[in-house]
Amino acid sequence: MSMFGLEESEIATLVRAVSGDTNLERQTIEDRFARATWSGLAEPGDRLAGRAVRQLGPSRALTAVVDHWSAARFAAELTQESDPVPEDDMRQAMERWLPRLKSDSALIALRQAARFGARLFTPEDALWPARLNDLDWHAPFALWVRGTDAALAGLVNGMALVGARAATGYGEHITMEASAGLVDRGYTIVSGAAYGIDGMAHRAAIASQGLTVAFLAGGVDRFYPSGHDSLLTRIVDNGAVISELPCGSPPTKWRFLQRNRLIAAASVATVVLEAGWRSGSLNTAGHAATLGRPLGAVPGPVTSAASAGCHRLIRDYDAVCVTNPDQMAELAPLDHEAGVLHPEPHSAAEDAGVLHSTETTRLLDALSARSARTTDDIAARSGLALAVVRARLGMLELDGRVSESERGWKQAATPSTPKNAQTRATVL
Repeated sequence: MSMFGLEESEIATLVRAVSGDTNLERQTIEDRFARATWSGLAEPGDRLAGRAVRQLGPSRALTAVVDHWSAARFAAELTQESDPVPEDDMRQAMERWLPRLKSDSALIALRQAARFGARLFTPEDALWPARLNDLDWHAPFALWVRGTDAALAGLVNGMALVGARAATGYGEHITMEASAGLVDRGYTIVSGAAYGIDGMAHRAAIASQGLTVAFLAGGVDRFYPSGHDSLLTRIVDNGAVISELPCGSPPTKWRFLQRNRLIAAASVATVVLEAGWRSGSLNTAGHAATLGRPLGAVPGPVTSAASAGCHRLIRDYDAVCVTNPDQMAELAPLDHEAGVLHPEPHSAAEDAGVLHSTETTRLLDALSARSARTTDDIAARSGLALAVVRARLGMLELDGRVSESERGWKQAATPSTPKNAQTRATVL
């Protein structure tokens, strides 16, 4: 028998292996395999993919892609009276997903997961972090996990500690005290395993014999950053390493930004301990604020550029000024369930600006500065429709950020002066 055109027996064996349950029924196996496939088919946070899986179910949504449903039919299936799906949006979504629809990609990810001892969790599992469901259509399809059940269960009291990669001695000292103090109070430390503040938060939690969880922007089979390989190995032994991306997936700038929403959503509160004016940790803070999660920031010396982002959060974004573990714990007492605040709708102009920015980021992530890549390859790597890739590459070439040769497209080594100023404004 077959499942999505593949051998059912192999799918069943692999799904059972990464689920840790040999008694799964056929429909459960099919749904889990579909979710595993969706985790590599669509980029993290893909709204239409999330809506399709939520409304049609993972198996039927995947069948729609495998069977190449027309955009009109797909849109009609998803349309609700108060929230229609434009046919053109559905067509673009299909063009994003189809380049990645390879028959054995999910099987390869499952084999790799089984090899590394990773497990696949879906929203139906008891240990699924329930707060992630607050992301609604932007929630992950599945989670690939290496680590302990205790750490997953501990996410009910997860506290996110985030900050700059280029941390100062002051920032690392504050983080060490905060992490150890929160662990002593029963919290699980959640962060992103990056250099600087993130790494110190994890280390201090482990040293205090507490639980810690690291969310990655790539597959759990390829630890990143490589300099934290030993730290992440220790986290697997004493906590959990989690990703919404299947094994084999490389981390990219876009995926780091999307990873931050999981850190914020899975935690009862987020604390930014040290951050520059444009630190990526401010992105995590933004997700926390959007979800209605309590947000804290640790002040630093007013002369320190490394704390300018924290001061910005306190001054302009209503973050609570916190200076010790007791104050951080006050943000969200143990077992406190924060409500969800829905952001105000953006204007069409704002949405277009965000779209262009994210498309550019994903496109540049998919390009190499050393080897040329074809447009088909770039589309598959970026998760963008082929037509979008072709259009954006042309604009980026005018801006001097990419170059084309007989073999394909590459990132420009040094961005040159754009051929006209209007093009630069459009791209950015």
